[in-house]
Amino acid sequence: MFIEQLYTNCLAQAAYYIESEGESAIIDPIRDIASYLKLANERGATIKYIFETHFHADFVSGHIDLAKETGATIIYGPTTKTNFPVHVATDGEEFPLGKVNIKVLHTPGHTPESSCFLLYDEEGKEHAVFTGDTLFVGDVGRPDLLDGTMKPEDLAGMMYDSLHNKLMPLHDEVIHYPGHGPGSACGKNIGKETFSTIGTQKLGNYALQPMSKEEFIKTITTGISPAPAYFFEDAKINKNGYEPLSDIISKALKPIAVEQFAELSKSGINVVDTRIPDQFELGFVPKAYNFGLNGQYAIWAATLLNIHQAIIIVCEPGKEEESATRLARVGFDNIQGYLDGGFDAWKDAGKRFDMVISIEPEEFAIDYNFDEVNVLDVRKPGEWDNGHLGHATHFNLSDMDKNIETLDKEKTYYIHCAGGYRSMIAAAWLKSKGIDKVKNVYGGFEKIKDKGLDVVHN
Repeated sequence: MFIEQLYTNCLAQAAYYIESEGESAIIDPIRDIASYLKLANERGATIKYIFETHFHADFVSGHIDLAKETGATIIYGPTTKTNFPVHVATDGEEFPLGKVNIKVLHTPGHTPESSCFLLYDEEGKEHAVFTGDTLFVGDVGRPDLLDGTMKPEDLAGMMYDSLHNKLMPLHDEVIHYPGHGPGSACGKNIGKETFSTIGTQKLGNYALQPMSKEEFIKTITTGISPAPAYFFEDAKINKNGYEPLSDIISKALKPIAVEQFAELSKSGINVVDTRIPDQFELGFVPKAYNFGLNGQYAIWAATLLNIHQAIIIVCEPGKEEESATRLARVGFDNIQGYLDGGFDAWKDAGKRFDMVISIEPEEFAIDYNFDEVNVLDVRKPGEWDNGHLGHATHFNLSDMDKNIETLDKEKTYYIHCAGGYRSMIAAAWLKSKGIDKVKNVYGGFEKIKDKGLDVVHN
């Protein structure tokens, strides 16, 4: 028996490869399936099953493309309805894989069809459980992603029953493999580890501690940040089917000459610049958005943009395919090409470009202490609550579109996040909306908090 976790950092997502006697199964594949095919080929194995723990909301799964490529059977849990061929398993149904077996545990709560997959080893002993978004390290899946078709409280009640009746009875030594790690918005506060054991979770996971069902429901439905709009779109895509990734990438890898790119950008098409913030700030196509490849690039792009609107890309030469593929992972399906020659070609052609002013924390501290500055803290609510500047305004990056009317185009705004990545996203986004007087603070709150300023806690 062989198990490998294939972790995609920018999505904080874990897929799994299981193999026995030349037969393999993939659990929760992402959209670009090359790594699974390569691994199976290198090991001389045939992919027999594709297990889906649920209809994913935060990324587009590779289940359909992988099934077409390999002939493997797509398996979902009970109650599943799709627009493409799948095997809808019954609760407790087992699937042989070489000398091991995989058992379906229907665990509704995150979604109605959510299921975990219990792996029995060659001796028939419980070895590992793949929990998708039902159970994370230190957390459980959010119960509010059905867009009004079911109440979060009802799903939370199902989650309580699933945890107590299906997962907690498992042996303590069973390895726990979740669908996400830290940074995912599919839970409230997912732990830093990407795997654990059932026994460890029984001891330390707040959701598995003794409490009544009513207490549990209140606990897991309180303090959930609103889900990004693309979550609901991705869930629909995973349920209804999608265009092959190869077709999307083929269209995206179309080089666009500077003059044509300029016309497209003036027409209102979204320009996505994937260079790192340190490069972007020195010059960029006017009104371009910055989502650097060095961070959670696709997640933030999908959070702030409509994934179905057309986009064109600016990137470092050689990064075109990576830029497009990572966007396609979260559902961007209308990428019309990239700037041929990158930003240098734009600049060399004498085109007008914009910039972002960035300042060191020391300069910011001087301005903050001796002037009435307008500070926008774009971190998440939990980060804000754990410490923020007394005269800052909380301007959560995820909610910028809702709050932009509160800003004055005549004022200058100092923007910071935790370390500098998100503040550049915010600065570019604000400039694209006509808020031009912005200053990005290098190093973010991690550097600012050591400058002797008035840090307060909620």
